[in-house]
Amino acid sequence: MPHYGYSFEGFDPAVHVRASGREANVSPKAAREIAVTIRGLTVPKAVELLEKVEEKKMPIAFRRHKLKVGHRSELQGFPTGSYPVRAARAYLQVLQNLQGNAEFKGLDPERVKIIHAAGYAGRTIKDYVPRAMGRSSPNFHQLVHIELVGKEV
Repeated sequence: MPHYGYSFEGFDPAVHVRASGREANVSPKAAREIAVTIRGLTVPKAVELLEKVEEKKMPIAFRRHKLKVGHRSELQGFPTGSYPVRAARAYLQVLQNLQGNAEFKGLDPERVKIIHAAGYAGRTIKDYVPRAMGRSSPNFHQLVHIELVGKEV
């Protein structure tokens, strides 16, 4: 089993709490955009936002990966967005883990603020689809690492 590190520097075990989800089968683009959106929110607000995304009631703004993405009237400040349901489910699982880790450390999970959120590309699963005339086309899947670090405020 590999040993994964965190991209967050300056971790103090007395103050910070962290959680990660490794090799989630979600879109790296959606994972990055969700991380940008929930950074700076408290855990209950982030959970509420991601549950709305899962129900397709609230879109996530796509700031970097915005070409050929539809506009959403619900968004304020940035026009393009989408409903990344699978990525929201993966982040919800990591947020629940973060809440449990905060309770275990004696922190109040209602007051934990997300100070670091990252979703970046992990391992690539290589797959090939057979085609006519003995050819094949690549069908690669990029897995994603999700990291969250919180601090009680």
